[in-house]
Amino acid sequence: MWTSWVFWMIAAVALAILEVFAPSFIFLGFAIGAAVMGLILLVGGGALSLSLPMAFLVFAVVSLISWIALRQLLGVRRGQVKIWEKDIND
Repeated sequence: MWTSWVFWMIAAVALAILEVFAPSFIFLGFAIGAAVMGLILLVGGGALSLSLPMAFLVFAVVSLISWIALRQLLGVRRGQVKIWEKDIND
């Protein structure tokens, strides 16, 4: 199951849908990681056999890199300050 590219693509779509309901660019990094893992397995075909720990390691590294890239591209800009209009205690 873990070495099937279909599993990783379904996980990527599910995580992307989850991102719509929790828009904070957290699940999008995981969705990109799952999609890349699915593409690696699709292109590698039967010649590429990853063990479960190696598959999760590749998924984690790609997810971390994509999350950092998303934060750099879409995060709070340098010099931008969040201003709070109301206090939670008011």
